[in-house]
Amino acid sequence: MANNYTATTVADKARRQELAENARAIVAAGKGILAADESTGTIAKRFASIGVENTEENRRAYRDLLFTAPGDLEKYIGGVILFDETLRQKSADGTPFAEVLAKRGIIVGIKVDKGTVPLAGTVDETTTQGLDGLAERCAEYYKLGARFAKWRSVLRIGANEPSIVAIEENANVLARYASICQVNGLVPIVEPEILMDGDHNLERAIFVTEKVLAAVYKKLNDHHVYLEGTLLKPNMVCAGVDCPTKYTPEEVGAATATVLRRTVPAAVPGVTFLSGGQSEEAATLHLNAMNQVPLLRPWALTFSYGRALQATVLKVWSGKPENVRAAQEALLVRAKANSEASLGKYAGGAGSAAASESLYVSNYKY
Repeated sequence: MANNYTATTVADKARRQELAENARAIVAAGKGILAADESTGTIAKRFASIGVENTEENRRAYRDLLFTAPGDLEKYIGGVILFDETLRQKSADGTPFAEVLAKRGIIVGIKVDKGTVPLAGTVDETTTQGLDGLAERCAEYYKLGARFAKWRSVLRIGANEPSIVAIEENANVLARYASICQVNGLVPIVEPEILMDGDHNLERAIFVTEKVLAAVYKKLNDHHVYLEGTLLKPNMVCAGVDCPTKYTPEEVGAATATVLRRTVPAAVPGVTFLSGGQSEEAATLHLNAMNQVPLLRPWALTFSYGRALQATVLKVWSGKPENVRAAQEALLVRAKANSEASLGKYAGGAGSAAASESLYVSNYKY
């Protein structure tokens, strides 16, 4: 009989196997995640930068461009995260996007959080909402073809931040989300993002990221989450964007690998990094560097990029049908580069000069 000492979120062996197999498939060798889960408000900002009206049809057409890119997309991309609207949309030929991706062997994911809200009793810190009704949403998303989910919690580094209250609250919310997802058949991607905002140095980033990840995994354990059926989506351990000291990719890679080794259990199949406003090229170089660190790394270290896979794609497309093929080629260039980086084999120089442009946005929300 289960009790607090023997309880588990997922007791069914078949469900456990499904979760573990899907998690491993998403981060199979050379594969990562395309994060195409921008909310309607966020995609509006992206479209505005290229002079494209934010209509449902334009959003559908843009995602269609991404998901139907010819060639080896499925060789580089193991999973795609969708927004609720996108999961319900169809390709130009009438095929649901979930089916388009599944036919290519790409696992479908879904953003399930409802955004951040102020956390009372703190100085401008936040928690993430969306637990109400989450079980029902997850069950529906599973029926629509989703097999993994994403929930973003946000923390920041300041003179006295992140506070213990913010760390504990966000860790607990992530654990609640993860357990609800697993009960409903979805692999939870656990995303405790520490923003790049600030002037903190690399040593401070190491300290804070270690404390945050340790708290997250303690709460996941408390909630009996099946780690083999989860993925982690953290920030890379980088100095603040305003830090006067500029660190090399090798220093960032070593710092990140060190923090993960101290905090992330070997049972977790993979770590899928967010790009966090780095340029396309910087995100790739940092990923490559950490996969070359001469230390034991029991998990796949790969990517879950939105802006760092799509920035050049958007500029090339610019809302024009005649640019679709060129935009798709741009996507393949960056996907291939990050695939190589996830194996520690990226030689650098993929794409145009635009790939080196910073994508940083202060206090980023989406």
